[in-house]
Amino acid sequence: MTTIAIETLSQTGATDEAPLLASFARQPILTREGMLCGYEIKVRAPAVPVDEADQAEASHEAHPDALPGRPPTPAQRVARAVVRGLLQSDVRSALTGHPAYVDVSREMLLDDSILQLPPERFMLELSQALEVDDALIARVVQLHTRRYRFVLDEVTQPNESFAKLLPYVDVVKIDVARAPRALLPKLASVLKSAGKLLLGCGIDAQADFEAMHGLGFDRFQGYFFARGQSSATRRVSAPRHALLNLLQLLAGDPTVAQLEAELKLNPVLVMHLMKLANSSGLAVGHKVTTLRDAINATGTDRIARWTQLLLYADGRKVALEDDPLLQLAATRARFMELAIERLPEAGRDEADAAFLTGVFSFVDAVFGGSLESTLNVLTLSRPIQAAILRREGVLGGVLSTVEALERGEWERAAALCEHLPPLTVEEAAQMGLAAGAWAGVADRSAQGLERIED
Repeated sequence: MTTIAIETLSQTGATDEAPLLASFARQPILTREGMLCGYEIKVRAPAVPVDEADQAEASHEAHPDALPGRPPTPAQRVARAVVRGLLQSDVRSALTGHPAYVDVSREMLLDDSILQLPPERFMLELSQALEVDDALIARVVQLHTRRYRFVLDEVTQPNESFAKLLPYVDVVKIDVARAPRALLPKLASVLKSAGKLLLGCGIDAQADFEAMHGLGFDRFQGYFFARGQSSATRRVSAPRHALLNLLQLLAGDPTVAQLEAELKLNPVLVMHLMKLANSSGLAVGHKVTTLRDAINATGTDRIARWTQLLLYADGRKVALEDDPLLQLAATRARFMELAIERLPEAGRDEADAAFLTGVFSFVDAVFGGSLESTLNVLTLSRPIQAAILRREGVLGGVLSTVEALERGEWERAAALCEHLPPLTVEEAAQMGLAAGAWAGVADRSAQGLERIED
């Protein structure tokens, strides 16, 4: 999630108009096996100032047949701002190598600025609400020859636009929450026979995932994987009691001897710790070969964060950047840490509490059962528990903000930021993508997060 200042360009060069701001949030897209394979980019389009929009409209009405070099319309300015924003390094980093699915307006499609988007990194989503005329079809065909791929977005049932656009799309995204359930089996069968990939969006419950999986859907968008009932489909990479015991020990002030004794009971944890200690930046000029040296090289703070995130790691041999639950936990935790540091009088203790709030905000997805009982086992402080269970206090407000950003609920995110001055929704969006990039880097030795492989 990020905010980019865009210097809008006309077709002939720079203009004197004020730069526009576009914000972006990301939403995970998973494979049938439950692994990350892409991100939907949720766009908060910039607003053109009213006076500028009025002037541009008046100019266009006065000179409707002006040469192509005339100043861009407000809609073109917005389209170019979004395209330029998508090209920024913060967005690219937060995608962690996965393709981006992005909704495109008619103005974006018809404007040549869209050609700046690398076709191998972007899937262009076409809404059924678009005005589908000969000009738009011709443009889609032209872009298709340049290897751009299209998605028919948020289908609920076939209509005229659906029929016109279907031949040109590779993926059909079906809004599972709004589509008639009785229609889904036949619709899925017909589209699969036509060679289309099926993407179900709005999948927030395990039952919906299982139903769509049974119908042959290929991709899934939603947060079903972060719900407690999905824990049966995952294997944690170390026994849960071992992780909990280690976390409880780390909550105190353990000696190296105590940590060494606890870790020796858990070979998987030892393996990960040795990897972490020997990764770049931690081993000081020599290879770490003993557990005691690994503990000293890594430090208890890094071990604690590594263990917290390891709770969410899939037991299969899954790369960090492809594990949706671990990615979500790490991104939330890092966002909360960044956001709390922006607030007045925030110190190291507040930042640590914010990280813990984010990382344990859906720990029931791993352990099942009551979230409250799991938090009690972890002996988290009352403010952290109140933030997670009831969204209370400043920590609760920041947690609600990151949840709104995850869903692209821009108005709610902006309203929440008003209660967290001086944090703005634009800054929050920027922190969100920075957090996503942090979570997605496999070699995270300096901050205590590494590629987790069994």
